[in-house]
Formats: sequence, structure tokens, C-alpha cells
Amino acid sequence: MLRIVVLDGYCLNPGDLSWSELQQLGDLTVYDRTAPDQIVRRMGDAPVMITNKCRIGKEIIDALPDLRYIGVLATGYDVIDCAYAASKGIVVTNIPAYSTDSVVQMTIGLMIELTSRIGSQNADVRKEWPLCPDYCYYHHRLTELAGKTLGIVGYGRIGKRVRAVAEALGMRVIAFNRGKLMVDGAFRTTATLRELLAESDVVSLNCPLNDSNRRMINAETIKEMKDGAYLINTARGGLIDDDALADALRSGKLAGAGLDVLSTEPPRPDNPLLSAPGVVLTPHTAWATSEARSRLMQIAVDNLRAFLQGSPVNRVN
Repeated sequence: MLRIVVLDGYCLNPGDLSWSELQQLGDLTVYDRTAPDQIVRRMGDAPVMITNKCRIGKEIIDALPDLRYIGVLATGYDVIDCAYAASKGIVVTNIPAYSTDSVVQMTIGLMIELTSRIGSQNADVRKEWPLCPDYCYYHHRLTELAGKTLGIVGYGRIGKRVRAVAEALGMRVIAFNRGKLMVDGAFRTTATLRELLAESDVVSLNCPLNDSNRRMINAETIKEMKDGAYLINTARGGLIDDDALADALRSGKLAGAGLDVLSTEPPRPDNPLLSAPGVVLTPHTAWATSEARSRLMQIAVDNLRAFLQGSPVNRVN
């Protein structure tokens, strides 16, 4: 039977989903995690590799002469040397557009948490509210989103859906995408990112990471932001200079940050954002609702089935 090896399946399926449909396509072996020095041995002569974050470069590809297919369990595929894989006749596929609604939900959720402080109030209320002389008490500053300006950096599927939800909350939305600024529904081609930062009460990063925007939020661009603004990042941690953001939070330049991603994951213990004030952190789970993971699993199966039938879909090389 066709040998299929899943190198790092845990993040997709920690135990609540089934690999059964993938198993129907061949002799399936699933590993929760695979260290770099285990990849070649575990793959052996298997022609099908399924992976999420394992780095597959020239050296590993050369060591696997039987490899014919790499299915990436994510939208991003920068961990694979796709060009070299193509030169060896190896098809690489990804999983597009499976988590849009889940990421939008987390983006809005982080924004609401920063402004309504639901989690913080819940943590305090049992020990403090019973001792209060009044029917309510104020431990945190609460902020109304209606009437505020949300600046979205990256206006793809996720950015557009974030806009729709934010407008339903009464927010004014502007967006920056590929050198253009959208204001009142129209894009201006002469605009800059700094214009968006200067106008926004909340900035949401919803763009892919590339060499041109790495650390786009840094000491200099933070200076352009409104005093007391909030920053949301459900995209990629590398978009932010961690030290610069931590400094801005400590100084009070920014009121808070809601981050689902960090520059290194898992974070190092000395990452300054772990101890900076006003930070709400989630562990890169914006994509990971059970519904989104179920869609991802199904698309992964469909991708492999299409490859085996000779008509690859979602091919990235």
C-alpha cells in the first residue's frame, strides 16, 4: 500500500479528530512531533509526507529519493523549499482559506477583551465585589469601540471579514494593503502605512509575513500611532519588534496589545511581552477552533486524493 507519514500531527489533531479518511488512502503512520534529525528515518521510502512545521530543505529532499508529495497542514508553506521540491518532481500543496472565520473571531475577541476587560474582571470579581459598598466597582478602564477607528493592515479574506464585524460594532474602518490606503471604501494609491497608524485607535495586523514587512511595527512606526492606541496581531509574530512594543506598553504610549502570535513560538522565557503591562496573549490558536481544524483535515485529505488521481489541487509549486 501507499505509505503516508504525518510528521507532526498534534497541533491539527490533539485527539478530538479522526485520521480515518486519510488512512483510507494508504498505510498511514502519524507522529505527534518529529525532530529534524528524525525526519529522514521516519519517512524512509514513503512517497507521501504530511507536515505542518517541519522544515524540509534541499538536504532532506535529497535524502528522500522516493518522496513524491508534501502536503502542508497550513496555509503558509515557507518551511518547504518549494522550488527545489519542484525540480525533483515533488508536488507541494497547502490548505487555503480554512480558518478565516475563526481568525476573525479571535481578532474581534482580543479587541473586545482589551477594551471591556472581561477576563480581567472575571478574575477579580469573586474576591473584590463582595467587599464593595456599591453595586459596581471600577478596577479597569473600560472603552467603547463604537465611533473608534480600526486600522486593518492586510485586506484579504480575513481583513475584509474583520471590517464587516467591526462596522457592525459601530467602528469606522480604514485599511492598508500593498501600498494603498482604503478610506471610506476607496483606496488611495499615494497613502502610507504611517497614515493608517496615525488615524487608528485600534490597529489589527492581518497580513502575511514577508521580507518587506518584517518588524513593520517597531520603535519608529509606534511613534506614529495614537497615544493610548491598541494593537492586535493574529497574523505572524515577526511583524512586530517585541522589544519596541514592550517599551511602548511600559511607557503608556500604547494602552494594550492583543497577541495570538509571537516572534518565536513557543516564546523564550525572557520575551519582554510575557511581562509587559496591558498584554493579552493566546498561544497561536486563532486558527484552531474545532470547526476550522475539521475543515483543514478534510482539505488535506482532498488534496492528497486529487494528487493520487493525477489532478493536484492547491498546489504551491
